[in-house]
Amino acid sequence: MSHALLQLCELVGILPEYHDIWGKRHQTSDDSRRALLGAMAIACADEAECTRSLRAWQEAPWRRRLPPVLVAPAATPITLTLHLPEREADQVCTWRLSQEDGHRMHGQFTPASLETGEARELDGEPWHEYRLYLPPIADTGYHRLELDLAGTTHSLPLIVHPTRCHQPACLAEGRRTWGLSVQLYGVRSQRNWGMGDFGDLAHLLDWAAQHGASLIGVNPLHALYPHNPLHISPYSPSSRQFVNTLYLDVEAVAEFADCTEAKAIVAEPAFQAKLHALRAAELVDYSGVAEAKGRILPLLHHRFRAVHLAHDTARAQAFRAFQQQAGEDLRRFALYQALQAHLHAHDGNLWGWPVWPAAWRDPQSPAVQAFAAEHAERIEYFEYLQWLAEDQLAQLRAKAEQLGLGIGLYQDLAVGVDKGGAETWAHHELFALEARTGCPPDDFNPRGQDWGLPPWIPHRLREAGYAPFIAALRANMRHAGALRLDHVMGLMRLYWVPPGMQGDQGAYLRYPFADLLGILALESQRNQCLVIGEDLGTVPDEVRHDLYDYGVLSYRLFYFEREQDGAFRAPGNFPAQALVAASTHDLATLKGFWLGKDIALREQLQLYPTEHLREAQIAGRQADRWRLLQALEREGLLPAGVIANPDTVPELTPELIQAIHHYLARSPARLFIVQAEDMLGELEQANLPGTVDEHPNWRRKLGVGLEEWPHYAHTLGIAQAVRTERQDKVG
Repeated sequence: MSHALLQLCELVGILPEYHDIWGKRHQTSDDSRRALLGAMAIACADEAECTRSLRAWQEAPWRRRLPPVLVAPAATPITLTLHLPEREADQVCTWRLSQEDGHRMHGQFTPASLETGEARELDGEPWHEYRLYLPPIADTGYHRLELDLAGTTHSLPLIVHPTRCHQPACLAEGRRTWGLSVQLYGVRSQRNWGMGDFGDLAHLLDWAAQHGASLIGVNPLHALYPHNPLHISPYSPSSRQFVNTLYLDVEAVAEFADCTEAKAIVAEPAFQAKLHALRAAELVDYSGVAEAKGRILPLLHHRFRAVHLAHDTARAQAFRAFQQQAGEDLRRFALYQALQAHLHAHDGNLWGWPVWPAAWRDPQSPAVQAFAAEHAERIEYFEYLQWLAEDQLAQLRAKAEQLGLGIGLYQDLAVGVDKGGAETWAHHELFALEARTGCPPDDFNPRGQDWGLPPWIPHRLREAGYAPFIAALRANMRHAGALRLDHVMGLMRLYWVPPGMQGDQGAYLRYPFADLLGILALESQRNQCLVIGEDLGTVPDEVRHDLYDYGVLSYRLFYFEREQDGAFRAPGNFPAQALVAASTHDLATLKGFWLGKDIALREQLQLYPTEHLREAQIAGRQADRWRLLQALEREGLLPAGVIANPDTVPELTPELIQAIHHYLARSPARLFIVQAEDMLGELEQANLPGTVDEHPNWRRKLGVGLEEWPHYAHTLGIAQAVRTERQDKVG
C-alpha cells in the first residue's frame, strides 16, 4: 500500500473506512481511492504521481499565503493562518476588515511578532506559518478581509455566523405545532391545469389557517428540464437555485388578465376539454401539462415585452431589478435552458450538456456567447418564467404571514443535482462529474445505492468561498418558513461511488462540517427560516450533537422509532427538538403499511435481494401491526371495539388512523407533520425506492380534490385530532 496515496487521501478527505448499518467495518480499497482521486482530477496512477500530487497538495496552502475563505462564529476571537517566507517576517503588514454594513476596522502587525506554527522549505527558501488573532466580530454577515503583505494586497471572504438557527415564535418556550405535507404536483383541484400549482398552494395555506396548522410542506420545487417533462424526480433536479415553472398558476400571471389571445385560446372548447382530461387523469400527465402551459406562457411573455418592457413601466423595472439581483447565476441558468431546448430540438439524443457538441459545453465559449446574442429574447423568456415563479412564491409567503401561520411554507432541499443539468454546466469545475453520491450496502441494497448525482468536490467548494452552497440555501429559504435538508449528514461526510464501480465499492468523503453548519445558521437567521435535518440511517454522533446545538430539528419517522424490545416508541420518549411524522414520500402510507402493500409491491417487482429478507419483512410487519395496537392501547387510544390481539388484524378504519395521529401528536416533538396521503386514507406511496419506470413514482394524484376537503370525514377527523393534542400546548 502506497504511503503517499494514503497521505494524499487524508489531505483530500477520503476516509479510510466506515461501519455499515450492521456495524461491520469496511476499509477503502486502493482501487477506490485512486478512482475517487481521479474523479477530482488528482493524478495518482502510480507512486511517482502520488508523490507529486501529495507535494502539490501540501504546498498549496503555503503558496496562496491566505486561506480561500474564513468562517467563524460571532463574538469569538478569530484566528487567521498566514504562510510567509522568512524574509518577510520583519515587515510591517496592515489588515483591513470591511463589514457588510459598511463598518471598517484595521490594524498592523509584524509577522515575526506572531505565534508561529509549522515551518518548511519552499523553492529553496524557508517559510513559516503565522497565526494572526483578530478581535471578535459581533455582527454576523459576509465581510471582506484584506492584508497588505510585502507590498501586495491579498483578500478573502470572512463569514461570521450565529451559533443557532432561527427558531420561530410558535415554537418558543417549548410550544408545539403541526402542519401538513403534500406532493404539490399530486394535488387535485377543479382549477389547476392537471397538476398541483402555486394557486393550489395558496388554498392549502388557507386550509392550514382554518384548522390551526402552522405550515404546509411540499416536495422540492427545484427546476427540472422543460425540454423533457418526463424527467420528473424532484430529487434529481437540473438546478436547486431555480424553480420548476410547471408549478406556475398561469391564470394568476398579471399578463394573462389583459392578453386577449391567451384568454381566447384557453376559452376554446378544445383547450378546455384538454384541461378537463388533464385534471381527470389518475396520474399526472407531465407532457400534457407542459404542452398546455407551454402554449400560453410564451404569449404572456410577448405581451409583457410589448406592454411593459417597451415602455419601461414599473413592472418592467421590477423585472430588470430581478435580473440584476439574480445576476450571472440567473443568466447562465436561462442560457442553459435555451441551449438545451435548441440542441435537443435538432437531436433528441442530446439529453444534457455532457453530450452536447464540445463548443457548447463551456458557458464562456465563443459559440455559447454567440448563441446568447442571437437568442436573447428566448433567454429572457426563461428569466421571465423564473421571475413569475419568484413573484408567486413571494405572494405565498406574504399570504402565510397575513393568515398568521407560525411557519408558512416548508420546503425541501435535495441533496444533489442531475449530472446533465444547468447547475453542473454553470459550475462544472465544482463537481466530480464521473462520481455519484449514494449510500453503503444495507438489507435492501446489498450492493449499496447509487443515486446518480455528482457530488461537490469539497476543496473546490471551499475555494469558491462556499458560494454555491450559500446560493442554494438562499434560493430555498427566501420564501420558506422552514427548510428540510435531505440527507443532512452530507454536511459532514458524503458517500461517493467511484467511476465505473458498484455502490458497495464506494467511500466516504469528508466535508467542512463546521463551516457549512455556520453558513446554514447564518442563512437561517437572515431568512427567518427554521431548519430540519433529515438524519435517518447511520448518522455519526458528532453530526447529531452539533445539529442539536445549532437548533436544527431532527427528523423522526414513526416506523423507525422503536424501544429496545422493538415496540413502537412511546410518545413521551420522542426528542423535543424534532419533527415527527408517521411516514414520508419514500415509505408506505399508513394504510399501505397496515396492509403490507409496500411488501407486495417489492415482491411483485422482484426487489428483494433474498427470499429470507422477504419472509422476514412479512413476519416483521405482522408483528408490527400488533405492536402498533399495543402502543395505542397503552395510551388509551384504541377505538371502541378494537382489540390488541396478535392473532387478529382489525380493519384500518378512519378512527384507527386518527388514533395513530393522536398518539404521535402527543409527543414533545416541536413539529408534527401529517402526510396528506394518510389524512385522506390513501393506499399508494409517492415513490418506491429502487424503481424508476416500474412504479408510477412522482406521478400519483391525491384521490380527493381540494374543494372536497372541507367536507371530507378523514380530513376533518385527523385535523381535529391533531389540533386537540397540539394547539396551545407545550411539550
